[in-house]
Amino acid sequence: MDAETALADAAPGKDSLRLWLRLLTCANLVEAEIRRRLRVEFGTTLPRFDLLAALDRGGEGLTLGDVSRRMMVSNGNVTGLAARLEAEGLVERRLDAGDRRAFRLRLTARGAREFAKQSAAHEQWIAELLGSLAEAERAQLHRLLGRAKTSIRDRLDTE
Repeated sequence: MDAETALADAAPGKDSLRLWLRLLTCANLVEAEIRRRLRVEFGTTLPRFDLLAALDRGGEGLTLGDVSRRMMVSNGNVTGLAARLEAEGLVERRLDAGDRRAFRLRLTARGAREFAKQSAAHEQWIAELLGSLAEAERAQLHRLLGRAKTSIRDRLDTE
């Protein structure tokens, strides 16, 4: 029995807490499966996929700081990961034309091809995992989660 189920049985009236645990459980289940599939099908990890995704959206390249902000991790984590991806020929590092002290990372042609394969598979996996929900249910859930996100941000802004 997971924490969400245990709380539902033991604590009637705690709907906000149950909702948070349900969201967390869903996110953890999806993330664990995506991690597993990336490892099995591509021999890669979610952080590597996330860095490639950030660079794919980054156009002409991103600084290490840009990448760390987008991925919400420290520069140190990005530095090591980028170095490994560079050694594999998936990422290249170039001096930033605007700041000769900084580097910009971008996908190589090989990195772009590899990410395109991974990204297509990722999209299919997500569709499969959420496939039991009807289109209208997915739209409704998306709307409700948008409202929840707004509610959370509003509360954080007032504190």
